Amino acid sequence: MESKVVWKGGMAFTGSSDSGYLIPLDSKKKAGGQDMGFQPLQLFAIGLVGCTGMDVISILQKKRQEVTEFEVSAHIERAEEHPKVFTKIVIEYKVTGKDIDQQAVERAVELSETRYCPAQAMLEKAAEISHKITILDAD
Repeated sequence: MESKVVWKGGMAFTGSSDSGYLIPLDSKKKAGGQDMGFQPLQLFAIGLVGCTGMDVISILQKKRQEVTEFEVSAHIERAEEHPKVFTKIVIEYKVTGKDIDQQAVERAVELSETRYCPAQAMLEKAAEISHKITILDAD
């Protein structure tokens, strides 16, 4: 796997991956950027929820759970003395479907955390990570 970032001037960069997709990276205007792309820490948080979200939905589908909607978000707290250091991360899963098994969701989250998502494994040494699960019935 290879990722590359190319400077575009000022505080703007373009990131690319093996797949060839381009991702705009920038900083806030007050930090000299144009605020036209993802800030690197935002992209990191998206990577975290993408990694665990893909794991969890894949596991739920294999367990034949009838999921109709699925959303994962990360709520991140930063250290007061150094705002770029994460101290606490709450990953929230919202699962909507018919007769969703709470234990199946909890087990899928646990498997993602302990076996599949490397982003969580890297972060757990630096920040306290917890999970919140909300299950809604599809009407």
